[in-house]
This record gives sequence, C-alpha cells and structure tokens, in this order.
Amino acid sequence: MINVLVADDELPAVEELAFLLGRDERVGTIHRASSGSEALRVLENESVDIAFLDIHMPALSGLDIARAISRIPLPPAVVFVTADEDCALEAFELAAVDYLLKPVRAERLARSLGRVSELIRDGSPAPEMITVDQGGTTRMIRRDDVRYVQAQGDYARLHTAEASYLIRVPLSDLEQQWAEAGFLRIHRSYLISLNHVEHLKLGAVHPSVTVARAELPISRRHLPSVRDKLGTTRIRPQG
Repeated sequence: MINVLVADDELPAVEELAFLLGRDERVGTIHRASSGSEALRVLENESVDIAFLDIHMPALSGLDIARAISRIPLPPAVVFVTADEDCALEAFELAAVDYLLKPVRAERLARSLGRVSELIRDGSPAPEMITVDQGGTTRMIRRDDVRYVQAQGDYARLHTAEASYLIRVPLSDLEQQWAEAGFLRIHRSYLISLNHVEHLKLGAVHPSVTVARAELPISRRHLPSVRDKLGTTRIRPQG
C-alpha cells in the first residue's frame, strides 16, 4: 500500500483529491495538510511515499516544500497539483515526477499514481521530461507519454494521447538520443515508441504499424531493422 500526503491551502481541494485517491486500492493512509508548515510536520513524523503538493500555497509553497524534501534521505516522490502551468519548468527542475492540472480528473490521477507506484517499486529514476511550447506557454511532458514522432522539416512533432507538440529538434537527432528508451525509426518521417505499438503488418505489400490508432508506414529501408528489433521484444508481427 502507498501512503500519500495531500497538501493544499484550500480545504475543498484537499478533500476532493483525498476522495479520488481513496478510491484507488493501491492507496493506504492519506495524510492531509492545509498549509506548507503542516505538510512539513507530516513529512517529519509520518511515512509518506508520495506527496501531492499544491504549488501556490501562502508562506511555504509547494516548491518550497519540494526543496526541503530534496534534502532529506529517501525522500517521497513529488507530484505537483496546480491550476496553471507557469511553474512547470521549475517544478521538474526539482525532480517532480508528475504535474497535475486542476481540476484533477480521476483517470489522469490514476495514471499518475500508477507511474509513481512503478518508480517506487522498481527504484527507477524520475522520468525523462521534455520542454515544449504550446500557445505561448512552456509545458513539460513525459517522454514515455510520446507515442510516436513525426518529422516536419527541421522540427519534430511529438504525438501523445492528449495532444501533439512541435519541437525544434530533427528526427535524426531524436532517433539517436531516444534509441535506448525504446524508440525505433520505421520511416524517414516516423519514429515510434515500441511500448505503444498496437498492431503490426510486416508481411503485407505495404507494411505498417499502428500506434495510438494511427497507421504509420514502414519503409523498405527500415523494415529489416524493424524485424530485428521485434525479435528481441515481446511484440510479435501480425500478418
């Protein structure tokens, strides 16, 4: 069971998040705090695996608490909860493992909790984060949320389940940098995440792979490497 702390200066927000967390069978004790100082007292006296911190609390903000947490041995994982994205970059510089926007949706919270649970269980480092711009706002997204990448000149478009983001990095650079993270080049225009492959057609006249409901072509040039890679994974060709 995972013990969590919910810290927010608005009591209704505390209770709403605690209610959603309480519906998850993976969650054990839920500690509540309505101020930064109260949150620190909980962290000093209780066993907490994940701290859900509101960023904009008076006196001691969620960022202040995260800085304090980073200095203690075996710190809990930090997930920031906020109504805006202005502090996203600073949040992930503090090694936050996720960033939830209010109002928090149950399915998004469950996904976040699952990811953090895996990190705790496996002792894995915090996930790789990517800085993107969207409508003049700087956002941070998780690399493992990226389903596939599409080349667009000197840019690359990152496709996730919720949106797509344009970054000024050539696809060839991402191919090299993300190879060890399970990304595979299948075409001059596409790089895919093997973790998100839904369907494969390797023996067809026009071989393709389906990722996030998008059927993407596999070029003749890349087909041998795709076959070799699939041979070392659990993915098996269909068709």
